[in-house]
Amino acid sequence: MEERHHDLQKGLLPRHVMFIALAGMIGTGIFKGSSDTLNMAGPSVVFAYLAGGILLFIVMAALGEMAMAFPDSNVQNLVNKAFGFRISFVVGWLYWFNWIIVIIVELLAAGSFLQYWYPSVPLWLFSLLCAAVVIGINLFHVKFYGELEFWFAGIKIIAIIAFIVLGLLIILGFFPSSTPDPFSNYTAHGGFFPNGLNGIFSALLVVMFSYGGAELIGVAVTETRDAKKVLPKIIKGAVWRVIFFYILPILIICGIMPWNQVSGEDSPFVQVFSLSGLPGAAHIMNFVLLTAVLSAANSGIYATSRTLYSMAQSGEAPKGLLQTTKKGIPLKGILLAATCLLIGVFLAYMSPERIISYLMTIPGFTVLLLWISICSAQLKLRTGYKEQPDFRVKWHPYTTIFAIVSLSLIFLAFIFNPNNLIGSAVCLVTVSILAILSFIVRK
Repeated sequence: MEERHHDLQKGLLPRHVMFIALAGMIGTGIFKGSSDTLNMAGPSVVFAYLAGGILLFIVMAALGEMAMAFPDSNVQNLVNKAFGFRISFVVGWLYWFNWIIVIIVELLAAGSFLQYWYPSVPLWLFSLLCAAVVIGINLFHVKFYGELEFWFAGIKIIAIIAFIVLGLLIILGFFPSSTPDPFSNYTAHGGFFPNGLNGIFSALLVVMFSYGGAELIGVAVTETRDAKKVLPKIIKGAVWRVIFFYILPILIICGIMPWNQVSGEDSPFVQVFSLSGLPGAAHIMNFVLLTAVLSAANSGIYATSRTLYSMAQSGEAPKGLLQTTKKGIPLKGILLAATCLLIGVFLAYMSPERIISYLMTIPGFTVLLLWISICSAQLKLRTGYKEQPDFRVKWHPYTTIFAIVSLSLIFLAFIFNPNNLIGSAVCLVTVSILAILSFIVRK
């Protein structure tokens, strides 16, 4: 395959970008991570998802405003404009690191869903096969990637809607179930707030991991046709859809089965379908979950390769990463991601039981730092707009400041939480190394 320095191509349509963002957000965080958040906070975890959704909306609005004011600038370019090389270097590589971890988590989850059918096959082997599939998809033209992601995300969304409809029918008594009184599950087993406010707060880190991916809109903007026109609609639509797709399913899961019976082995979605008694329902849902996490991993490969391309343009990554194929695919960025995925597969080989839980805490930290950077950049750049964009953050600067303060407090709380010792250590060491490298690379 010939490698030359071509530009990225504007092959993504508005529907592609909308579904790319949804695909990044609707993955392991909801289908697998919801079991962790339910165990932390019980039914009251919906408040953690709602709080995270409000902060997500502010971050996305800030990102949309900057994209309107500075056309053809992605997240990386915007942070560079606001704070210069060193901060942009740290944020860019941290974002790349974040998505590498997310891809590994998604591929390990995909492997675990395949084990539902073939329990004797080791997790690392399934994860390796899934990695080969998503790497292969990203080597095609970006329009093909966007089209495939559109259908992948469509399967997820149809499945969640079907889950919501079936769940409501079971809870309201229109469908037979082994649960005699579903509404009692909201107040039994320790009540709606079994672990109090601490439980809600503890769940926020996994929630932030779940919502991470929304900023993919800001990565894809440079390959989107008519971005200035379509981006505001995409942002408004994506945020409300994601809140809808998280909060309703969680409430349904808690109604159909006691929250303290949600296991970490199978997805709560599969467990609920198994309880429904529908023939083959659990198998169908497991297939949907498999496509869902593969889709999120697919989005991650896209995000990492485009982030590296953007950083290479500004000198924050090696210039060799600017090389693309004739179709505008940043091949070296994709191959670098592939190398890192092999490390993730090796980790699955070493510790298949705990690896997903350990890794899921790390992206929560990096998403928080990225969102703080986006809001801070909007706060700084607002005064330098040549003309005010039509799409703006309401009640500026108070909403942006509120988001920065809230995200910072969440970040500090988790750094000092002893339960997050591994994630905190990895995150702080990574940021420290990147900060040192930013001075070395700049010189």
